[in-house]
Amino acid sequence: MQHIFFYVLALGAGVSVVTQQALNGSLRIALGSPAWAGLVSYAGGLLTMIVAVIALGERVPSRKTMADVPWYAWSGGVFGGAFILLAILLLPSLGAATLFALVIAGQVLAAVTLDHFGAFGLTPHPLSAARLAGAVLLIAGVVLIRE
Repeated sequence: MQHIFFYVLALGAGVSVVTQQALNGSLRIALGSPAWAGLVSYAGGLLTMIVAVIALGERVPSRKTMADVPWYAWSGGVFGGAFILLAILLLPSLGAATLFALVIAGQVLAAVTLDHFGAFGLTPHPLSAARLAGAVLLIAGVVLIRE
């Protein structure tokens, strides 16, 4: 039962990503700038995370803890920023369905690769025939959903 709840939450995360980009597209038009729309989106995300840290009673990590973090772990925001900017730029020309079909295909290809090699501290999950078939089917879905 817990897995079903987690699946529903993950689906909700997917809905929130698409909704965020649709809203960012509206903001891009209103502000006349994809970069400003992305900045405003990230500012809203920062405020949300500040509220979450406070609401969850999280402590500030110690200097030692922060010093022990691998250098690459600090770069997640760069990838997030690139995603937001690219999604804002590409949404009008590709449309939401095609954009997110391609995004999901890219995520799955990256995920099976990172899983296979256990990159960035992930537990290795070797590429299997079933995982490869799933990735191929998702890419086939991209081909079918594009306009």
